[in-house]
Amino acid sequence: MRIIKIISLAFAVCQLSAVEAQAQRLSVSKTTIDVGRTGYQQPVTATFELRNKGLRRLVIESVKPDCGCTAVDYPKEVGIGDKFTIKMTYDARQLGHFQKMAAIKSNGSKEPVYLTMKGIVLAELIDYSGTYPLTIGDLLLDKNELEYDDVNKGDHPVQEIHILNNSMEEMTPNLMHLPPYLTAIVTPERLAPGKPGTISITLNSEKLRGYGLNQTSVFLAHQLGDKVSQKNEIGVSAVLLPDLTDYDNVSKALAPQLQMSTTELNFSDFVGRSKKTEDITIQNTGKTILKITSLQMFTRGLKVTLGKSTLEPGQSTVLKVTGTASELAKVRTRPRILMITNDPDHAKVIITIKNK
Repeated sequence: MRIIKIISLAFAVCQLSAVEAQAQRLSVSKTTIDVGRTGYQQPVTATFELRNKGLRRLVIESVKPDCGCTAVDYPKEVGIGDKFTIKMTYDARQLGHFQKMAAIKSNGSKEPVYLTMKGIVLAELIDYSGTYPLTIGDLLLDKNELEYDDVNKGDHPVQEIHILNNSMEEMTPNLMHLPPYLTAIVTPERLAPGKPGTISITLNSEKLRGYGLNQTSVFLAHQLGDKVSQKNEIGVSAVLLPDLTDYDNVSKALAPQLQMSTTELNFSDFVGRSKKTEDITIQNTGKTILKITSLQMFTRGLKVTLGKSTLEPGQSTVLKVTGTASELAKVRTRPRILMITNDPDHAKVIITIKNK
């Protein structure tokens, strides 16, 4: 009899645990969203991402905001394992900081689940979309690609990224994972809410790995210790030219001379194909041997095949360029091919690729 009671008690405990586990089915990725700044009577929306982790359909009975100034949009039912969103929109009819809440009542949790949106309503909202068209989290910036072209050994060119703190908290922006040939200075070091700043990035050409194209990625962080991800990635490319300063007017007359059938290719239309190949004829019309010492791509999605890298006077060869449609559609920067030669007048040649 005692054994039966123990088994019954254990069974009841298991049933209770199963019920409790079944009850906790509503998962919210982020319960509080800071929407930043908005203008007076310019409604602003926070979009919350949720998921039904239960074993039955999720039924949302209601999503009630704490005041009539906030509207909500939500689905009534959600399938097993499905992701969904709930939107809260504040009418912004009162100046200053705001914090609005909404309570979710559903069969996914015993108690209501609360969502919070906060921000600030300004009398006059400045539109930074033209000056700072890019965003990394709450940082606005004017560029996310740095290009150092035509760099000679010993040069120290500087690129600037202009940023703006679009949050309501102070930031200490910094660039992470800088290679040895890059140094960065952020001015000011601490960026107050709504204030602009500048990141100056200097290229130390003596530390570049070699002639031609050098590429890397750095990462813009809001605060020290932020994580690295593709979302805060900034691409950097530098083209270091070979040293051809020894050529004088006499030796230039005897130098190799590069001639190309074209330096522009059109890969905007693949006509239903996944790949496309174009040919470029390269000829040496000079007096001495032409050497093509480097062929590099600025982006993925391209493949090159060169018939010969060394051409005697009068000789020619073919450069085949193959583009992949799916890969070229994803690239953020302009697709290009870099060619480095010993022609003093064409030490660097850029082949541009039209992909849009």
